[in-house]
Amino acid sequence: MQVILLEKIANLGNLGDVVKVKDGYARNFLIPTKQARRATEAALQEFATRRAELEKAAAEKLTAAQALGERMAGQTVQIAQKAGVDGRLFGSVTNADIADALKAKGFEIVKSQVRLPNGPLKAVGEFPVNVAAHTDVVVELTIKVVAEAE
Repeated sequence: MQVILLEKIANLGNLGDVVKVKDGYARNFLIPTKQARRATEAALQEFATRRAELEKAAAEKLTAAQALGERMAGQTVQIAQKAGVDGRLFGSVTNADIADALKAKGFEIVKSQVRLPNGPLKAVGEFPVNVAAHTDVVVELTIKVVAEAE
């Protein structure tokens, strides 16, 4: 299915690109989240008239994400979890736990923006984690996992 991208999407294209994607991806994700629209003649003409407005909105999103990234850069977030004597956790620290810890510090982050390169954290220690506030703004944080005091 051919769609017009209404915002920049990683590994797919930029605002205004007409790309061919699988039907299910377009119908179930891109169109309902208002990230794309079917590429019909009427939609192409409407997009051409609204292009400046959409580019301005995209620039504002990018500016807000850059400001958030600057505030977040170099932060260390401490998360306490139950751990055994050998330093292994009785569970794991997931991207949802990290997003909740960042929300508690005042950063508006959802769990899908937290990128764990090696999967959930399963031991006590310090780990580098990437947070993608925007497709162009990726910030590296340090997550310090400590044993919970009983």
